[in-house]
Amino acid sequence: MKEFNIENIDRLEELIEAKDEVQLKAYISDLHPADIAEMIAELDDADEALFVMQLLDDEVAADVLAELDEDERADLLEMMPNETIAKTIEQMDANDAVDLIQELDEDDQEDVIKQIDDVEQAGDIVDLMQYDEDTAGGHMSTEMIVVNENLSMPDCIKAMREQAEDMDEIYNIYVVDDDNRLKGVFPLKKTITNPSANKIKYVMEPNPISVKTDTPIEDVALDFEKYDLVAMPVVDSIGRLVGRITVDDIMDEVREQSERDYQLATGLVAEVETGDSVWTQFRARFPWLLIGIVGGIANALILDGDDEGQWQTILPGLALFIPLIGGTGGNVGTQSSAIVVQGLANGSLELRQAGKHLLKEFFVATLNAVLIAGLVFLYNLIWPADDDPSKANITSLAVTISLFAVVLFASVFGTMVPIVLEKLKIDPAIATGPFVTVTNDIVGMLIYMLISSQLINLMI
Repeated sequence: MKEFNIENIDRLEELIEAKDEVQLKAYISDLHPADIAEMIAELDDADEALFVMQLLDDEVAADVLAELDEDERADLLEMMPNETIAKTIEQMDANDAVDLIQELDEDDQEDVIKQIDDVEQAGDIVDLMQYDEDTAGGHMSTEMIVVNENLSMPDCIKAMREQAEDMDEIYNIYVVDDDNRLKGVFPLKKTITNPSANKIKYVMEPNPISVKTDTPIEDVALDFEKYDLVAMPVVDSIGRLVGRITVDDIMDEVREQSERDYQLATGLVAEVETGDSVWTQFRARFPWLLIGIVGGIANALILDGDDEGQWQTILPGLALFIPLIGGTGGNVGTQSSAIVVQGLANGSLELRQAGKHLLKEFFVATLNAVLIAGLVFLYNLIWPADDDPSKANITSLAVTISLFAVVLFASVFGTMVPIVLEKLKIDPAIATGPFVTVTNDIVGMLIYMLISSQLINLMI
């Protein structure tokens, strides 16, 4: 199987423009579906993409659609007749089919499902659509090999062989009782090491790790990582086997979650792609920028509150360190919140450990505050901000004490915000973005103004 070379896209577009189906089909016939999807993504026109899709057989077309990004897939689905979509879906696993169908309008969803010839698959799709997409049920597949615990080894192998015909990948054989409750897993190795077992339940591995249908997908991903799994059974509230989740489904979810968290942390209020329209990107980016403007205005109002003109006339050197105070507070707060968000995401930090982590963060912040404040104090001794020694000393003390206080506040605040958001069931990733930065800017400026004013009143 050859790989698609992005440099050949011009030649491919020529073949598409010439409607040369023979040569184009010959080229893409040896490409992996992921490469075909990449090729389609590089095409400038949705009509060109549809032309390529029409040259593929249903099975390859299904794999290509599954590999496409949501926006590109949505453009294609709008142009494809429902009958064609239904034929393509018949070649998909039920969970992939659900992802595709949920991108259609409600009327089209119903029409497509009605046109699926495989009634059993259509039923599985309808069942899976009832689950929340952010839970194990919303990501599981119903395609799996299931055997009864009372089967003998020969009967088990026969059942496995019959079910395997419709399976693309086989990770585990799941063992159930007469009520379809999950009892264990049956590794394929057992067929060799125990060829004459009387009943499967005597050689199966009991009590397998499983998840319930309503388990949040983030928790499922943590279990996959913790136990080094490639597949996991999904059960209902009374332990009946209803599906399985595979590692490739989890990797897709982890990638998407990482992208969402990164965009939240950078101040985007919605998921955007580079190919999204100007208006879509504007709506996702402007709200936090507006909050940043509000924070800047708040800082200006704080500075304007210097009615006695202490900063401008008595100690003008204080203004030189405003960017340092604000920038340091924002950086420290973002670091602290990022560590907490990461810990909550990967399971290394639990809410019951919040107090312990907060205490540790306080000690870390104290060390940082002492070093940062000490370095700035040393800088002011070497390069004083004012020719008058007494004024230079006041400035040095004000900046040093303020930095110490700002670093402590920013660290504790940056740690507490994501923990509070997690308790409130709000995505804590938003804490690592402009929210913490803007808040620390304002509070840092208030601290700086207060300490500077008090020192001026005491020493001048």
